[in-house]
Amino acid sequence: MIQQSLRRRGFAARVSALTGWRRAALAVAFGAGSALALPPVHAIPMLWVAFPGLVWLVDGARHDRGAFAAGWWFGFGHFSAGLYWISYALLVDPVRFGWMVPFAVFGLGGLFAVFPGLAAYGARRLASPGVARVLWLAAAWTFFEWVRSWLFTGFPWNLIGSVWLPVLPVVQFAAVAGTYGLGLLTVTAAAMPAVLVRPSRAHRRAVAASLAALVAVGLWGAWRLPTGPMPTVPGVRLRLVQANIPQTLKWKPEMRLEHLRENLALSLSPGFDRLTDVIWPETAAPSFLAQDPAARQALARAVPPGGLLIAGTARGTDPGVQPFHIWNSLQALDGAGRIVATYDKAHLVPFGEYVPLRGILPLAKLTAGGTDFTAGKGPATVDLPGLPPVSPLICYEVIFPGAVVDARHRPDWMVNITNDGWFGLSAGPYQHFAAARLRAVEEGLPLVRAANTGISAVVDPYGRVVAELPLGRKGIVDSKLPQPILSTLYARLGNSIVFTFLALVAALATAWHRLLRYD
Repeated sequence: MIQQSLRRRGFAARVSALTGWRRAALAVAFGAGSALALPPVHAIPMLWVAFPGLVWLVDGARHDRGAFAAGWWFGFGHFSAGLYWISYALLVDPVRFGWMVPFAVFGLGGLFAVFPGLAAYGARRLASPGVARVLWLAAAWTFFEWVRSWLFTGFPWNLIGSVWLPVLPVVQFAAVAGTYGLGLLTVTAAAMPAVLVRPSRAHRRAVAASLAALVAVGLWGAWRLPTGPMPTVPGVRLRLVQANIPQTLKWKPEMRLEHLRENLALSLSPGFDRLTDVIWPETAAPSFLAQDPAARQALARAVPPGGLLIAGTARGTDPGVQPFHIWNSLQALDGAGRIVATYDKAHLVPFGEYVPLRGILPLAKLTAGGTDFTAGKGPATVDLPGLPPVSPLICYEVIFPGAVVDARHRPDWMVNITNDGWFGLSAGPYQHFAAARLRAVEEGLPLVRAANTGISAVVDPYGRVVAELPLGRKGIVDSKLPQPILSTLYARLGNSIVFTFLALVAALATAWHRLLRYD
């Protein structure tokens, strides 16, 4: 036992003592290793390698700047590896945007790495090596995940809590503390074994307590999960259409009619007579439907009797109206081709749908056309004939915890239409789908997802996949609509519950550092 302890301490000491490029390279390796725990790989045990390594690097920093550098290099590896799929979007039009690939992947990796850098800096400033430092690191990591969700319009992609999607009992904690709270628990449990390099009874108890908390959450989640399927909304049967149109072909003018025919054929395929509603993905319908009666009549063929076609489309102001505006929209059509409801995307993608600081940055947006999209007002609850009230979420609007429903008019389900064809057969669509499933657990609402190239699915309020069509496959998903459950604690309190947990962890870290003096 003593020899094993010395070996552990020797490895940690060697990690802590590294300098120069070796220290930076190891931090990048730890960060990239932690990204393997994210969807779709879900190599969760890698977190118990990566985060202790980060703690040891912070412990060995000679000054606060060194701690920030260790966290920054860790974050650079984590985000560059986790967001590599952004390059696929730029290579859809390689002539115009291919040159941006290294700047986008590594530039974003370096930008987002500031947050782990600040977390590591704060952990070193607030506590000496040991349990208190681990607790501060976990709290700071979680706090900066939240900051990342709104700073510069926000990008809370790949929150660390998403690693648990294959372990649904643990995921249920998101109904209490959200994905941020689940991440707080995850980083605490994964990083705490770092203190075992200086074994003591208190350190062993701290590690045992962190793991016991994770096990307790899993046991509670297993108890929470129903043993059978959810009850469904009477009289509603949905069809999700996944035409699997490659992004390189999607906007070719000579192929738009063929794409429309493909979506119509899938909508009308066998079983159509048993449907109530059909859902198409983001921008699957022809643009400017309000000004195109012929297109609306064509789409009306895909409307089941007495039901609706819910489809993504581009919507614009009438010709001649200045200034001209265009929206990324969801519109619902009835059997007569009338538009009965409209939702405009509120949270637009920078550089994808608009160019920030357009007067300064000489860049074109990735999507077709030269006009920036206009943001709508959201989140919103839309009342659709024959369906329960719904919260529409277009593309990455679904990745924002606590910002996917209108709390004043709470919906009974969420519909997420998206076009992940931009990201090809990469990790991106899997990560996007994981975020969508977490929103269902947080809100206690079923989520219906129609994606051009996948993953299209119906998810119940516990995050269980009821029906699914995999990535990169053409076809349909027919499913009933699960019913919602009682509003979750996170749905009622939002991110205030996350800050309650952060305050508790910070209080425990302060008590350990100042009063117990175990470290």
